[in-house]
Amino acid sequence: MAHHENADKNYRWSSAVIQHDDRCHGNPVDTYEFKTPENQKRGLSLAHELRCPQCQNQNLIDSNSPVARDLRLEVFKMVDEGKGDNEIIEFMTSRYGEFVLYKPKMETKTYVLWLGPIGLLFMGLIIGFIFIRKQRIVGNVPNEISAEDQRELDSLLKRNQK
Repeated sequence: MAHHENADKNYRWSSAVIQHDDRCHGNPVDTYEFKTPENQKRGLSLAHELRCPQCQNQNLIDSNSPVARDLRLEVFKMVDEGKGDNEIIEFMTSRYGEFVLYKPKMETKTYVLWLGPIGLLFMGLIIGFIFIRKQRIVGNVPNEISAEDQRELDSLLKRNQK
């Protein structure tokens, strides 16, 4: 009986902690009230497109970091103030650099990002072509054996036939 009472107390305690934890970590999107539904849609879309500067590969909506929370609210406020998408993105990149963009702009400094994969693919195709060509050339050379090896082979075959 004492075991069930302890288990019941532990369950109530753990469920209280879980409920408290849920209340402490509310979704900031739920707590920010946009002026219009269009602003909400645009704000959420922008926050999905921007990368958290603190996290490796999460957008501002998915990240739980304090920096992402602050930036989400900043984006939402800027949307409600009537600022355009390009203006908000320019503000974020001037403050945090191109890292916050999942799709960096095509500029001289980002050519490697845009053209690197194509260059690697092209190099792979060239290496594959050279490898296959070498294999075909080597495969077409007839296998020749010396007269001495042929005599030895013939004697072995005759010996095995007896």
